[in-house]
Amino acid sequence: MRQLKALVTGAGREGGIGRAIADRLESDGMEVVTLDREPGCTYRLDIAHDELPDLSDIDVYIGNAGITTTFGAAHTISLEKWQRDMDINLTGTFRVLQPCLAGMREREFGRIVIIASTSSLTGMPAQVSYSASKAGLLGMVRTVAAENVSRGITANAVLPGMTASSGILSMPRDIQDAWLDSLPNGFVDPADIADAVAFLANPRARSVTGQFLTVDSGDALNTRTVTSSVVKTHGAQR
Repeated sequence: MRQLKALVTGAGREGGIGRAIADRLESDGMEVVTLDREPGCTYRLDIAHDELPDLSDIDVYIGNAGITTTFGAAHTISLEKWQRDMDINLTGTFRVLQPCLAGMREREFGRIVIIASTSSLTGMPAQVSYSASKAGLLGMVRTVAAENVSRGITANAVLPGMTASSGILSMPRDIQDAWLDSLPNGFVDPADIADAVAFLANPRARSVTGQFLTVDSGDALNTRTVTSSVVKTHGAQR
């Protein structure tokens, strides 16, 4: 097989998940091209609106680009904010996937890995549009997997928990500390997300498709119980 060509979106930020994924896939021997609104990538554009380059030769598509900074509860968020998350996180991811998928189907080989979020399953108060857009990605992944399961193409999603990316680490210290107090094993390292993606992007992962892989440092294991009238959180105790 020829050298695989991978596209990683949202890879412009130093210390971000996208950059970690691009570095990992490159170390695995793939030719990696990157796309972001930020400088420093192969392609600099907005996935929601800008014209896309020719992506028909992409073998591995990592849909990581997205925004996390839209805040609003369901009863107050403006439709403009809601639409912004949908345009970038959901529609933008699909806009890039579609031309990649056309080439994959022609060659009868492809790996699609979409970066969703644990909030796509649990919700996220004050971020209704973000959670909904990420949940939409899961439906897209399952559909694409089903449509292409017999054509050598897999489609999966990785669901990161709170990750020590540049965005999280730029938050005020008190906000970071508040998050850490609730996490049983601290923030996820971007390299851990990259490892999960590398497995799903590997040609040998041909039997894994339509799956959602959560990487959250055990956050989902947090449970509460009442013992002797004291509420204890198991997993978060350190």
